[in-house]
Amino acid sequence: MRKQTIPLPKGERSLTRVVAFLSSLPTDKAFKVEVSELRNSRSDGQNNALWGVAYKTLSEFTGHTGPELHDAFLRAYFGEVEKDVFGKKVIKPRRTTTTDEEGNRSLLSTMEFRDFYSFVQQKGAEIGCWVPDPDPLWLARDAA
Repeated sequence: MRKQTIPLPKGERSLTRVVAFLSSLPTDKAFKVEVSELRNSRSDGQNNALWGVAYKTLSEFTGHTGPELHDAFLRAYFGEVEKDVFGKKVIKPRRTTTTDEEGNRSLLSTMEFRDFYSFVQQKGAEIGCWVPDPDPLWLARDAA
């Protein structure tokens, strides 16, 4: 059986669908049930803007590659941790835009990603590089 996702919207809970689904599972197999908060993950458009607009602009300005910039911004925004990799101490970003502090897959929400993009823009401004919004109405649309 493949993984199933059943969203439960905000407000009053109607668990009929969840109970019906759980009741329909075969009794001759064991199952794991997980519950997590439903979050709007960053969009492909946001990710494309980070790499295709912000990092491209900063790369042309600084000469650093996109991956170099991404690593530097992750460290500056989320902080750093020291990890042991094959007996050698390495400094890594505390988390990334796709993994949490424990290395589990965890995409930033749309708002968290927007804040990260704004941080990249601010750091660009501090070195004299204007990093444009990917869309002139981007912040207005996100705030609505």
